Amino acid sequence: MAGSSGEDQVLAEFRASIDNIDAAMIHLLAERFRVTRQVGVHKAEAGLPPADPEREAEQVERMRGMAEAAGIDPVFSEKFLRFVIDEVIRHHLSAGD
Repeated sequence: MAGSSGEDQVLAEFRASIDNIDAAMIHLLAERFRVTRQVGVHKAEAGLPPADPEREAEQVERMRGMAEAAGIDPVFSEKFLRFVIDEVIRHHLSAGD
């Protein structure tokens, strides 16, 4: 057994995996925001409102189902998705300024 976490190879491997997952999440969020910026431009050009509550509700239910299937708390997944959606809407609104 190692004396400190710096010497623990198993812990180092877990942490490397976590770091890779975090990086992948950031890249996926960046791609999502690139696409939603395009949606925002299209909505503005088409005179559509920045928010679509019906679509958002569908997405929340879809994410909750995927979370349950993956063994993740659906409440957490809903909070996470709501945070992302709210950020997208904020960007859409600020793009119209």
